[in-house]
Amino acid sequence: MDLPDFSTLGVAAEGDQVLVVTLNRPAALNALNTRMGEELHRLWSKLGAVPDALRCVVLTGAGERAFCAGADLKERDGMTEQAWRAQHEVFERAFQAMMEFPLPLLAALNGHAFGGGLELALACDFIFAARGARFALPEAKLGIMPGGGGTQNLSRAVGARRAKELIFTGRPFSTEEGERWGLFNRVCEPGALRGDALAVASEIAANAPLSLRQAKLAIRRGAHLDLADAYRVEIEAYNRLVGTEDRREGVAAFNAKRKPHFRGR
Repeated sequence: MDLPDFSTLGVAAEGDQVLVVTLNRPAALNALNTRMGEELHRLWSKLGAVPDALRCVVLTGAGERAFCAGADLKERDGMTEQAWRAQHEVFERAFQAMMEFPLPLLAALNGHAFGGGLELALACDFIFAARGARFALPEAKLGIMPGGGGTQNLSRAVGARRAKELIFTGRPFSTEEGERWGLFNRVCEPGALRGDALAVASEIAANAPLSLRQAKLAIRRGAHLDLADAYRVEIEAYNRLVGTEDRREGVAAFNAKRKPHFRGR
């Protein structure tokens, strides 16, 4: 896949259908600066526009200490109100592109994730987290509030009452607490995190890519509808798959007792 060069992101293929994206500012604990926001927006927009090249993406961080420490407060120190708003618009575009990204997107939290760093993980479809890491949305301690989807995605993941407690207090929580609340799908040993995430990404990538996209679309659109309307969204998504080559290939492979060869068509 032809991707631009990035200064704050590492992008590496794992086989033909899985891509690992690494937040790559380890000296700054992978803090989110303006350049990273611009590059994340460019990356998600580019990947989402290529229908057949990928089937799953893993998002992680460089180093062993942090996935992402949040917005780079050194860059923000002394910013005018106008500059702050302009920077946040860059971040907003990146978060929105992530939340609308059509492919399965797995966060592998290799270390601490605070503020915008945790919001990046929350914008993914599901999360694996390394044991021993800490997490928080501490924006209220800085005179602001979550602005990268945190109030919405956290409450949808753990419930409104738990989200209010965490956002109002800004207190950190552990990997084990996050798993218990349903925020994290799996707690991994630090040395096993990448392998665990890639194993699941490869399992996902073996499935029909159009099926993955349509299922993700139905889940996202139906999540906030009543059951009857959500079911209509599901059926609409389902019917789009009936005429595909992949649907015919899947049935043929099942009956022939062989592995299917899906082409995204």
